[in-house]
Amino acid sequence: MIPINVNLKKKLAIYVCDTDGKGTYPLRRAKTISQSLPETIEIIFISHQKFDAFLEGSQFISIKNNAELIQVLQKIKPDLLLRDSGSTSKEEVEKIAEIVPAVIHFDDFGEGGKLADLVIQTLYTETNEKPLDHYVVGAESFIADEQIASFKHIGLSKQETEPIPHLIVTFGDEDPSNLSYRALRHLSQLQIPLKVTVLIGENYKHDKTELRMMALGRRNTFIKQKPENVAEFLSTADIVLCASGYTPYEIGVMGIPCIVLAQNEFETALDFPKEQHGFVHLGPGRKVKQSTLLNAVMEPLLHDSLRKKAIERQVALNLGEGKEMVREAILYYLEYPKRETHDGSGKETSDMI
Repeated sequence: MIPINVNLKKKLAIYVCDTDGKGTYPLRRAKTISQSLPETIEIIFISHQKFDAFLEGSQFISIKNNAELIQVLQKIKPDLLLRDSGSTSKEEVEKIAEIVPAVIHFDDFGEGGKLADLVIQTLYTETNEKPLDHYVVGAESFIADEQIASFKHIGLSKQETEPIPHLIVTFGDEDPSNLSYRALRHLSQLQIPLKVTVLIGENYKHDKTELRMMALGRRNTFIKQKPENVAEFLSTADIVLCASGYTPYEIGVMGIPCIVLAQNEFETALDFPKEQHGFVHLGPGRKVKQSTLLNAVMEPLLHDSLRKKAIERQVALNLGEGKEMVREAILYYLEYPKRETHDGSGKETSDMI
């Protein structure tokens, strides 16, 4: 095992933004990782101006596009770039590799990932091809933030909500496909006693009046702005209906029966939220039939054995513990960068993985 110095005096740049409808999870993951690192490491966040408040208290540089990213990197000259900004291009990563001694990417499905030193694929698709040696693929890399971690495995001890069960619907901060509206329209036809809460984010751009009018037409149905502690609110659910990106991982940490609808083609291809992991995946949300959705909601509520099986499968995965692996990778690449630096150090990726 290669020794790692936890008192490194190095500079880490973290570039993070919300892409592909991923919402705020990349930001929360970045903050969780940064808080786990030694204080001797200087951390500089690079992101869009709209995340300035979220990253308050941290060193923060605002950029508008990837061209500005390269300019910033040339100026600050970090020892490592941790990038969580969606898929990348080969040409861009080649330019960055000339500036930064080591680069780690999260969830990169582009050609640029092939040139990164390490790619951590928490989101993944089904494939028969063996991943490249510098790719770490799988749900075990998921990092639960402090709020989610505080409700880990709550489903094992949770009793059904009284007097009626609670369904929470959440499709991220923006809900670009407006699946909240489509789902609530179907759910309004449910004939069983059920409390339904639809969570909408600050950047929900659709007509909220339509949602509220539908909610008024059904008892125990509410439209709620996402609270500051979303995890605490989700923990009150008996069943969750959500998109198929990062939210199922968070629900899986807690252990709550979960129905998944894909917001777009990218989410449709993701391979984690499926039956063997304790989820009911109904495919593209825009195409889901009313009868299919209603049956999926009723089954775990009416059949306790199905509810318990879903929870047990989720809990068995022991999700959320990826922070230590990522922390060790960062420290490793800070001390042993892949490309030569001013002191001539450098080691191959395979020495660590």
